[in-house]
Amino acid sequence: MVVSPSLPRPVVLVVDDEPLLRMMAIDVVEEAGFEAIEAADADAAIAIFELRPDIRILFTDIQMPGSMDGLKLARAVRDRWPPVRIILTSGHCKAQDLDLGPGHVFFAKPYDVHAVEAALHRFAH
Repeated sequence: MVVSPSLPRPVVLVVDDEPLLRMMAIDVVEEAGFEAIEAADADAAIAIFELRPDIRILFTDIQMPGSMDGLKLARAVRDRWPPVRIILTSGHCKAQDLDLGPGHVFFAKPYDVHAVEAALHRFAH
């Protein structure tokens, strides 16, 4: 993706409770030409959404401790911020076990970086 310096890069919120996995996901997002911001759990993610109306894509792990897992976070984001596109990932679930709804994509961990980049680009337009 070629991004003009004068145009802001699309913003992706990366949510994962595992710091190393979150950093790896941020690298994927930034290498694809997007601005990445991060949260360690769903509560922090919701707080960021309330402050950042420019977030276009949520990239979240499903299994997370706290008041919400990634699926509940995805539902909350879909209800409150419907234009946001959602990418879910997990090392413990399969796509056929999930009720994702429209505008959602699932990648099993370890995910194919090129497939994630393609989804990011598809969602950004």
